Amino acid sequence: MIAAYPDIRVESSSLVVNSASDAVDSATETVSDHDLMLAVRDGDLAALGDLFERHHGPLFGFLVKLTGHRNAAEDIAQTVFQRMLKYRHTYRDDGSFTAWMYHLGRRCAADHFRKSNAAPAPTDPANLQDHADETPHAGDRAATRDDHALLHFALGRLDRDDREVLLLSRFQELSFAEVAAILECSVGAAKVRAHRALRQLRDTYFKLQKEKLT
Repeated sequence: MIAAYPDIRVESSSLVVNSASDAVDSATETVSDHDLMLAVRDGDLAALGDLFERHHGPLFGFLVKLTGHRNAAEDIAQTVFQRMLKYRHTYRDDGSFTAWMYHLGRRCAADHFRKSNAAPAPTDPANLQDHADETPHAGDRAATRDDHALLHFALGRLDRDDREVLLLSRFQELSFAEVAAILECSVGAAKVRAHRALRQLRDTYFKLQKEKLT
């Protein structure tokens, strides 16, 4: 657990790194995620705070869409970063940080629902509105809000495996090599699964759209 390490503490919405100086090192922005995680692995625990700042938002959005529960998503995101610290020695020199993070995310989500004896809920559009793709103008956002809600509701109707591969490949925009590493399958299998899931999403979306109009 992170609490066992005096340099880092997890709060409800942020990871606070205690350091001698509050100044932000602009050079940190140029360091890759991979190099930051290697630094964490080698004992620089402050680097985990930089990774948290970069990736907590996207990870939380992924988990909200995956689980359908905002509170559960926040708890799981916290657990992911705790496990990053606990298992930092397992991070590989040739690894992809993003793939490793989402791999931990889906494992932590499975553990969470197994322990709570509950299954991920069908995604509620109200839980996803904050994470819908936004356009620059308020008028455009208002005009497409219903479409976003319907799309995300259709996503919530998919099987968990189909929802997961679409979230990784389409929403999180990971490469199929990264998706394959996360799902522990071949690149070809990941592409087939994504294509099938996208077709299922399209069919579900149009079905819901037709029901809405009738």
